[in-house]
Amino acid sequence: MSAISITNSKSLMLFSGRAFPELADEVARFLDVEVTPQDAYDFANGEIFVRFKESVRGTDAFLIQSCGPPLNTWMMETLIMIDALKRASAKRITVVLPFYPYARQDKKHRGREPISARLVSDLLKTAGAQRLMTVDLHTDQIQGFFDGPVDHLFAQPLLTRYIADKYIGDDLAVVSPDSGRVRTAERWADRLGGAPIAFIHKTRDPNKPNQVVANRVVGDVSGRTCIVVDDMIDTGGTISKAVGQVLDAGASKVVVAATHGVLSDPAAERLAASGACEVVLTNTLAIPPAHRFEQLTVLSIAPLLAQAIHEVFEDGSVTKLFDA
Repeated sequence: MSAISITNSKSLMLFSGRAFPELADEVARFLDVEVTPQDAYDFANGEIFVRFKESVRGTDAFLIQSCGPPLNTWMMETLIMIDALKRASAKRITVVLPFYPYARQDKKHRGREPISARLVSDLLKTAGAQRLMTVDLHTDQIQGFFDGPVDHLFAQPLLTRYIADKYIGDDLAVVSPDSGRVRTAERWADRLGGAPIAFIHKTRDPNKPNQVVANRVVGDVSGRTCIVVDDMIDTGGTISKAVGQVLDAGASKVVVAATHGVLSDPAAERLAASGACEVVLTNTLAIPPAHRFEQLTVLSIAPLLAQAIHEVFEDGSVTKLFDA
């Protein structure tokens, strides 16, 4: 009997859900690979079917899915794709969720509430995901929900580079839309050369989601170009009110910067009318033409995702991507 020759060569394969295939295509170009072809469609009753057209046996599989609306549909599709990869004998399955679903439900505020962010991690693990990659989690503790390695990527360097180049020479200040984001504002300020920080003191009714009462600006913003920063913009209520407060406090102009553009209606209209001179987002989520407006700038997160995927595949360091 002839001896069996065993090779240890690794093979990277990239897969895309249907939520935002353009982002996966862009990542693929940076990695110089092709997105693996697949059949994916919905049955008449709403059930999802997925089948990959190429063998995935023994491969290092990276599945990219941007869970925008309808979020629950794309989350279910992600689980089905993971299961298909597991049953087709992929060697390692890394799920790349640029926007982590249910991230705002990361703890119990009152009795009889779920911790849905933990449930999402449990579902991913049960389906067969072995590693998770995501961008700017709403809270860092979500990393501990997933039973496996988590690569937590940061869009802040991308955003701050853009702001520093675009508004060079301006007297900048960084504004947090609430007191809970002051630490984020401090990191922004450090990257912008030690700019001063301020925050909006506000109240929120826990019984009324997406409704905020903005009160006053704490900090000196008079005559400055103020950068209002947050991790995501959903309906735009918080940010729009913050912009108005900062302008009323004497800011010369206001720029809004955030990683995730959820932009649920009527966010686009609110932001366009808020008084902000520019709203800077990344494309962790697809932003359809109907939600775009004159002041909107969208930066691509694809180069960062591609770098991180390359480091994971080559058993390198993801942390070094963010070392100052």
